[in-house]
Amino acid sequence: MNFSWQERAAIFLKAAALISGPYREQINAATMLCQSKNVHQAEIDAACETIDFFRYNVYFMSQIYQNQPVSSPNVWNMLEYRPLEGFVYAVTPFNFTAIAANLVAAPVMMGNVVVWKPSDHQIYSAHVLMKVFKEAGVPEGVINLISGDPKMITERVLTHKAFSGLHFTGSTNVFRDLWKSIGQNISHYNNYPRIVGETGGKDFIWAHPSANPKAVTTAIIRGAFEFQGQKCSAALRVYLPTSLWKDIKDQLVEDMSSIKMGSPEDPSNFMNAVIDKKSFKKLSTFLEQARADDVVEFVMGGNYDDAVGYFVEPTVLRTDDPNYVGLREEFFGPIVTVYVYDDEDWEKILSVIDQTGIYALTGAIFSDDRNALKIAAEKLIDAAGNLYINDKPTGAVVGQQPFGGARASGTNDKAGSEWNLLRWVSIRTIKETFVPPENYRYPFLDRD
Repeated sequence: MNFSWQERAAIFLKAAALISGPYREQINAATMLCQSKNVHQAEIDAACETIDFFRYNVYFMSQIYQNQPVSSPNVWNMLEYRPLEGFVYAVTPFNFTAIAANLVAAPVMMGNVVVWKPSDHQIYSAHVLMKVFKEAGVPEGVINLISGDPKMITERVLTHKAFSGLHFTGSTNVFRDLWKSIGQNISHYNNYPRIVGETGGKDFIWAHPSANPKAVTTAIIRGAFEFQGQKCSAALRVYLPTSLWKDIKDQLVEDMSSIKMGSPEDPSNFMNAVIDKKSFKKLSTFLEQARADDVVEFVMGGNYDDAVGYFVEPTVLRTDDPNYVGLREEFFGPIVTVYVYDDEDWEKILSVIDQTGIYALTGAIFSDDRNALKIAAEKLIDAAGNLYINDKPTGAVVGQQPFGGARASGTNDKAGSEWNLLRWVSIRTIKETFVPPENYRYPFLDRD
């Protein structure tokens, strides 16, 4: 895109203004209707977070372009932040309109052309975003939205010699398959492609015996059940000390008894339907398997109904097996598994948390003991790219908590920060000498 960075900045500042004003209701409604978000979840995602991504990334972009090397007398050194040579493939998920917007906008903001394959379940809000991009001034052909068979589209994209980057959010298995395909085609590309991905998670909450039981309970409910647990950062496994378990269990039962489920049309509903039949089938099958498992106790919930919509009740399971599947595998739904440990083992359980499963996206630690928090943060240093202290492991805010994880959770390139934007530029170093030398001989060659 042959625009200066200031011109690109103006486009996305206008896009933010359009979403904050004339498109706000439309983008929220599209997200509520087709992605099954209540009005609160839609507002903080489709409107607020998208606006934040655009405005903060403009700021981060300006900071990047100001970063220039030191020059010396008679020499001017410059860094030129070029777009990648080719196009970027953006593959975006159903669960966050803002994530889709950012996966497309971040490379474009840095001057790239993007081929965009949104989730089939996010196509309506993607259409609204395209209207915003066009009205904001993105030229034709810069953002190319494609819907259809994902396998066919991906095969065509990843075998094109001009493919220069992948910006992905979705499942771990799909991301690994894409990476494998890129590797198999590596000799065909003009350049080595940039690969940026944020994938799955099996995110944890750990409580020390000194933790506030009500705060932990609130973190479990909000972290596990908002948007039906369909967040890569959702709290899906919880580790609690024996001394706090009764109080937390009683509070969970009381609070969860008041949770309402239903259509996003009713703003009093805390939860809505899961995204589709496939998700419903996976979650209901797991619940039936759990009922037959003698190492599992149903603390609350466990019901489901697809008579009108795909509804899965918020569910809390308890297990005595630290290697139970509910503590290891991602199910992407409103099911959280609790493991209760002996109080004196609070430090030992940290190693179990770190070594359980393949993911390292988000995690939360609760304690009123500063030394315990220090030890937990150190023990879990590789277990979460976003660590929350005395707060739920969801709800990262652009510009405040750059988001991303490692291990099987992605490349940890931190969406909503300058580190992500830098992935979409190829830097050229320029040196200009004002008065070039005219003799090859250096002074040391002259003995006199």
